[in-house]
Amino acid sequence: MDAVLSQAFVYLLAAVIAVPIAKRLGLGSVLGYLIAGIVIGPDVLGFVGSEGQDVLHFAEFGVVLMLFVIGLELQPSLLWRLRGPILGMGGLQVLLSTAAITAGGLAFGLPWNAALAVGMILALSSTAIVLQTLGETGQLDTSGGRSAFSVLLFQDIAVIPMLALLPLLGSGSHGAEAGEAGHAESASMLAGLPGWAQTLAVLGAVAVIVVGGRYAIRPILRAVARTRSREIFTATALALVIGIALLMQLVGLSPALGTFLAGVVLATSEYRHELESDIDPFKGLLLGLFFLAVGASIDFGLIANEAGLIFGIAIGVMAIKFIILALLARGFGLASDPALLFSFALPQMGEFAFVLFSFATQEGVLGAEIVDPLVASVAISMALTPLLLMINDRVVRPRFGTKERDERPMDEM
Repeated sequence: MDAVLSQAFVYLLAAVIAVPIAKRLGLGSVLGYLIAGIVIGPDVLGFVGSEGQDVLHFAEFGVVLMLFVIGLELQPSLLWRLRGPILGMGGLQVLLSTAAITAGGLAFGLPWNAALAVGMILALSSTAIVLQTLGETGQLDTSGGRSAFSVLLFQDIAVIPMLALLPLLGSGSHGAEAGEAGHAESASMLAGLPGWAQTLAVLGAVAVIVVGGRYAIRPILRAVARTRSREIFTATALALVIGIALLMQLVGLSPALGTFLAGVVLATSEYRHELESDIDPFKGLLLGLFFLAVGASIDFGLIANEAGLIFGIAIGVMAIKFIILALLARGFGLASDPALLFSFALPQMGEFAFVLFSFATQEGVLGAEIVDPLVASVAISMALTPLLLMINDRVVRPRFGTKERDERPMDEM
């Protein structure tokens, strides 16, 4: 108990000190969290040790809460209007990035199955960092921000077939049952069922969320609201999100995708604003903890020994993805300002890489000698994202953009 309290105190104190300083310097809270995590990590002050990885997996639930809150803000009609960018831009981004990174892996001598696994995993971007940073700067509601969100949503969907494909690429010697990642464990729960039964289970889980959200959850929220107990309503909201996440894991789907769908279903509920206000503090704390854990997990010893390789991977992958994003922005007709935001927001590698690399190792697709430098590269690319967005806002867009604004016309008196 004392160890838990001391660790909690370290994380909270680091956030309280670092984030106000970072925001005062104009760096943003995400970069403040990352820097604080580096400082308290094992390679600097050493307040946080090997348990940082466990904290990282726990804090990933902040991404689940964030997508639930975003879903609450999206009317189903708006989501339907975004179907083109989600399927078009999102699908092409994942396919083109996977193909380009796979080709790079083959050029460096990786076997085809390992190169394909690396390509799929590194094609994903960081939902947590991008949405948090764009939300802080008020850019999530711009056309560039909406396009970035569409791609991130498709990437969350793409994790599902990736989890199904990785065991087919590996030797299978370790088996999915040895996995420590929640996605891997949940996918293996239905592994013994025939394909039609797994499909029915997945469709049934989605139907439970949609139908339950319309006809069961609203009466429950109404009954809880009548108690006029704020803490019980908060507990109900958290139980709702956690229950949906567990259901999604049970059928092998992304928990973040399931809670986002539930948020969209409840977007027309009369309790939407209360749900959002109750969940938001937990979302903010867990996301902050996630960013702290990412900073603390950066292995500077490994980076010092293989600096050229790790920075080369990080910069090379980000450059490839930046070029693909810029081409997609041009192909889908984004104006210069939204196109710059879109291209600078998504070239990093994402938090799902930590889970997928662990799963790929267990399935015999990738060895530790490949995964270790790649994980370090993922963490570095995530840490560079707030800096890239700051460079776009302060240097690139003022010089090369058109200073467009997504504003409505002024009211006529």
